[in-house]
Amino acid sequence: MVQGAQALDVPVLVTEQYPKALGATVSEVNGVLKPGTPVFAKTLFSMCTPDVDAWLKSKPEVKQVLLLGIEAHVCVFQTSLDLLERGYEVHLVTDGVSSSRPHHRAAGLQRMAQMGALVSNSELALFQLAGDAKHPRFKEISALVKEGQACEPFTFTASL
Repeated sequence: MVQGAQALDVPVLVTEQYPKALGATVSEVNGVLKPGTPVFAKTLFSMCTPDVDAWLKSKPEVKQVLLLGIEAHVCVFQTSLDLLERGYEVHLVTDGVSSSRPHHRAAGLQRMAQMGALVSNSELALFQLAGDAKHPRFKEISALVKEGQACEPFTFTASL
């Protein structure tokens, strides 16, 4: 999804939940980020920190957010709630959203949809953004989808 968004010139930003203790962004995402992509460390469960809010305000053309991440029932949920409250249209890219337990993911996705977030997936989002097979980057997007790289599902395991 990140590669496709970048190919379509969609602004991308990354937040990391307490990277000192939990580690940096997963390699599947970090490895495809364009140089200069903003990466914000945070301890707030929502990604809507003052730094991210300032970044979003610097892009007044952004009205919709494609949301991906881990812990659907915590960080993704609270981010979705905050973005909706700020007036953004939130699209949950479900093949890029995970939780440590399947029932936590399901509950998080259901609650976000009930709050007004739109349930989506990477293929749907990328082709909606491209809009037409005549789009100059259509072949690149189509190749990502065919190769199954539009959004590699996150896998997250935790030991308690």
